Amino acid sequence: MSARNISNSCSQKRVTVPQILARKGGDPIVCLTAYTAPMAKLIDQFADLILVGDSVGMVVHGLESTLDVSLDMMALHGRAVRRGATRALVVVDMPFGTYEEGPEIAYRNAVRLIKETGCEAVKLEGGAYIAETIQFLTDRGIPVVAHIGLMPQAKNIKGGYKVVGRRQQEWRDIENDAQKVAEAGAFALVLEGVAEPLAEKITSLIDIPTIGIGASNKCDGQILVTDDMLGMFQKTPTFVKRFADLETEITAGLQAYAEEVKARTFPAQEHTYAMLETKPELVVSNAT
Repeated sequence: MSARNISNSCSQKRVTVPQILARKGGDPIVCLTAYTAPMAKLIDQFADLILVGDSVGMVVHGLESTLDVSLDMMALHGRAVRRGATRALVVVDMPFGTYEEGPEIAYRNAVRLIKETGCEAVKLEGGAYIAETIQFLTDRGIPVVAHIGLMPQAKNIKGGYKVVGRRQQEWRDIENDAQKVAEAGAFALVLEGVAEPLAEKITSLIDIPTIGIGASNKCDGQILVTDDMLGMFQKTPTFVKRFADLETEITAGLQAYAEEVKARTFPAQEHTYAMLETKPELVVSNAT
């Protein structure tokens, strides 16, 4: 490695929690999800924060919801993403059932994720009722991203994935949730599936950055599931814009490969290893 490359490598410092906090009301915070090292490496060039979301259960493992995601699964993918990302701040979701029972259990599981993955922070869903746990974690050195609004882990009790804040009578409770998690020490707040006027009000109400997903551009930053915004699925939520159509491109590539294999046009000569040339053996005479 040249001296110049060593210098560049040393100067590329990872985004920190205080830096994310300092972006409140400033330049929008770019966030995306990742579950593998190669994808994390690509995203790392552009994102300030990478979330290893429990959406991995649905996106990668084919589960019907995030409820079946395990701590082992999050640790596995968290390690992979942390190896691929060298600049962005890496946050790992705490899966359903690993933090709701109480602060001590949440702390134990969060410590495991931090130690096993090397991530900088954890994310957990819930409003005012989870504030005590957030404070317990942050008081003990574990940075937390909070998550309110549409909470996928609560889909059974909510009767599905439903947008919140479309009626003003809902606002008071959601505003209270936002204030309580911010006061408890969360350094950022994900607002998912929140009506724009409420998202704008919450963003002005609290002193930590809001990260929107289906919550309008009034938030301090945005996050999407990377596979959704790259067009890896035919069906995507209303709030997702497809910035690419990888499903079509990948399908075309797979079809071309299958056709060439069947036609025996792949592998061609340039994809084949030739024999090495053999040199004539040197014969040593015993004659004098």
